[in-house]
Amino acid sequence: MAVYQSYVRDRASKLGILVVIALVIQLAFAAFVRPTAEEWRAEQRAIAARTPGYVPQRSIWVIIQDPEQEATIIVAIWAIILATLRFREMRQQRDLLNAGYMKLDPGIVILPTDAREYLRQFEQLPPTKRNAVLPRVLAAALKRFGATGNVQDASQTVHNVCESESTRLDAELSILRFSVWVAPALGFVGTVRGIGLALQGAELAVKGDTTAVTSGLGISFNSTLVALTLSILLMYILHELQLAQERLVLDSENYVDEELVSRLHSA
Repeated sequence: MAVYQSYVRDRASKLGILVVIALVIQLAFAAFVRPTAEEWRAEQRAIAARTPGYVPQRSIWVIIQDPEQEATIIVAIWAIILATLRFREMRQQRDLLNAGYMKLDPGIVILPTDAREYLRQFEQLPPTKRNAVLPRVLAAALKRFGATGNVQDASQTVHNVCESESTRLDAELSILRFSVWVAPALGFVGTVRGIGLALQGAELAVKGDTTAVTSGLGISFNSTLVALTLSILLMYILHELQLAQERLVLDSENYVDEELVSRLHSA
């Protein structure tokens, strides 16, 4: 039950972040981005009317003004914030490697009867630290060694728990992976909508009015450009985060092998 409640709180907090971001971005687009894009268009039309052969310049505000680009930006900012929070958590967990757990003087060995005494220091940790990778691996190894008195069993437990921790950390990236997938999907929605608008204006284009066609194609290309650009950034962030997690698990396993397993001694 406690695990389920923690899951619900985690999901609710992440969705709450998304709602706040959506509200802020919507206000920014309504108050600044779309009015600025419309002013720029009017200015470019006026210059084109006065200057024959003038080629209108591109504006970042026009490129991002449509709903699909707005939605993509919202999802991208959400993903970046979630990744930032995850990176901070990884840094805090890496700090535990320098916290001195099981840092014993040279020559000290741990017997099966000592395991319970050493285990108490992990049971007394705050929940946030107790559920980190390193304390979980150390506690699991001590429990196994205390129960069996077998060093090989403890060593195998360290390896197995590290594998399960790696899987757990990877599974917790599910929402971030979803946001990385959604970004290009929203761009493709804009592409399809823009092409549809362009086809609707094909009849007018035959009569010489290409406004609808160019407007539709503009939506199509702009949404694709924004989505693909942000997708590249998000994929890079996701891969860096996965690398940080893998390094944390590997370093934790090496730490436990050096500081704990190497000191275990069967009675």
